[in-house]
Amino acid sequence: MIKISLTIEGIPAILWGEASERLFIAIHGNMSSKDDDAIVIFAQEAVDKGYQVLSFDLPEHGDRKDEDYKCKVQNCVSDLTAIMIYAQTISSNISLFACSMGAYFSLLAYRDLPLEHCLFLSPILNMERIINNMMTWFNVSEEKLKAEEEIETPIGQTLYWDYYCYVKSHPIENWDKPTAILYGSDDNLTEVNVIYEFVKRYNCKLNVLEQGEHYFHTDEQLLYFRQWLKDNI
Repeated sequence: MIKISLTIEGIPAILWGEASERLFIAIHGNMSSKDDDAIVIFAQEAVDKGYQVLSFDLPEHGDRKDEDYKCKVQNCVSDLTAIMIYAQTISSNISLFACSMGAYFSLLAYRDLPLEHCLFLSPILNMERIINNMMTWFNVSEEKLKAEEEIETPIGQTLYWDYYCYVKSHPIENWDKPTAILYGSDDNLTEVNVIYEFVKRYNCKLNVLEQGEHYFHTDEQLLYFRQWLKDNI
């Protein structure tokens, strides 16, 4: 499979496969990168179906770990916008594959843009709830977060006041693209009621892997993921 490395507005990216009229933008999740296992498997299956795939590193991930550019929602939405502008120069038929928090950033950045088809793996659909959960777990009040602006947590995630404010002021209120979701029943980040509510509201197709986790990484999970792609791309 052809794999071309490039940089888009300073963002390290990869084009997978031969040039095609049909393009998938692929967005990884937290603690991942533009060429992790899920992205590689996705690229293989999408290219096999005649698509070209464009993946890239989010801030503080992959080849951007040493940049002084935080993985905040504002920065990620800006980066997704830059990626889309480039994608539109090479294709007029654009689809989306997004994992975990990459799906959430997509819901913000691409909600008003035409997308042919969307595939979400373990999507984060309600970031405000996740932040509120973390604040509860670690006894962080809104007042404390506002005063300190950023707070490190024991699980390695940083809470940011400006991130929290952005999320609260930008609720997900529209998503009218054909969307299929793969979700693990043991996902510890996105509660099942959040998934079902989103699926019902926006008429999405849902597959649930029993005992599947948020992070699809075992041989069994990745095999199921590959078959799901074969059925849905």
